Amino acid sequence: MSCFPCFSRKSAAEEDLSPVARVVKDNELTEKPGHPTQKASVEEAQQDAGNGSIAAQTFTFRELASATKNFRPEFLLGEEGFGRVYKGCLENNGQTVAVKQLDRNGYQGQDFLAEVKALSLLQHQNLIKLIGYCADGDQRLLVYEYMPTGSLEDHLHGTSADQKPISWYTRMKIAYGTAQGLEFLHEKADPPVIYRELKPSTILLDEDFNPKLSDIGLAKGDKVHVSSMVMDTNGYSSPEYTRTGQLTLKSDVYSFGVVMLELITGKSVMDTNEPNLVAWAMPMFRDQKRFPELVDPLLQGEYPSKGLSQAVAVAAMCLQEEASVRPLMADVVMTLSFLTTESAGPQVDSAPAPNSPPPEERMD
Repeated sequence: MSCFPCFSRKSAAEEDLSPVARVVKDNELTEKPGHPTQKASVEEAQQDAGNGSIAAQTFTFRELASATKNFRPEFLLGEEGFGRVYKGCLENNGQTVAVKQLDRNGYQGQDFLAEVKALSLLQHQNLIKLIGYCADGDQRLLVYEYMPTGSLEDHLHGTSADQKPISWYTRMKIAYGTAQGLEFLHEKADPPVIYRELKPSTILLDEDFNPKLSDIGLAKGDKVHVSSMVMDTNGYSSPEYTRTGQLTLKSDVYSFGVVMLELITGKSVMDTNEPNLVAWAMPMFRDQKRFPELVDPLLQGEYPSKGLSQAVAVAAMCLQEEASVRPLMADVVMTLSFLTTESAGPQVDSAPAPNSPPPEERMD
């Protein structure tokens, strides 16, 4: 069985990426147990929000102001989506939390309660947990679990000279958990949810580098969503979203492909001093012998050759120009589940000569 359904039929896209397709076709997979099967009925939540059935805890603005020391600048963790996020400590139990103060024009009345109710139902090990909310007057705040290790952005593209690079297997662990979070939103939530904000800064990490998707409040509970204002996501947006403003589940798949490529290369798609990351990688996608050229030099050759081939295959298929031939996140999860342990293949210590002969099959 192929891990991506689109490999079961001959197409122009398959011929174009034949080295990648061949790698994945050769990897016979069986589904691993333990995948969550919970259904999250966001639509139902939006219908009955405000009737007192919201599971999340209610906070007063005074409580959250006290927790964040009146939202002091030194407690600011960052700006995400439509608000600022502060580190806070709840006085009643001493719990450390992340408090997101939404822009006042972002949500009003029942719309905010519907959002909170929907978020409270989206529970998964790879999604940030919503603890509570505040709707005092015109104040709209969300209280999330605090992730002490920061974001993938901090660790993958951090500037600290003494920062240790993330190992290959930790990178694959992060990719796998991120894919599981997207799979839940796409295929377990009811209706499916388009995340639309996937990038290293929205992938938060716990002490063991398990990833959790943050900023779920920006998600859309539709299979297709057309935005009148295309948001600037600095290279993570799918081609169809950039052209038309249309978001689909496959838009998230493309964004995942960009993040996957960043995990492999250590490069940032936002680095304006470098060539466009996806365009730079495309010629190497076509030639399996060049895959080692993609690897982050900071790994110093410590990665499995077979695991690299499979990881590149995932990134390449997710980055297909045509949305319809990109894989489902369930297929991505299945493939990545085999790349998080050292059984993925032997280590390689060096890349092949840069002037490798061209492949027999090419992508136009």
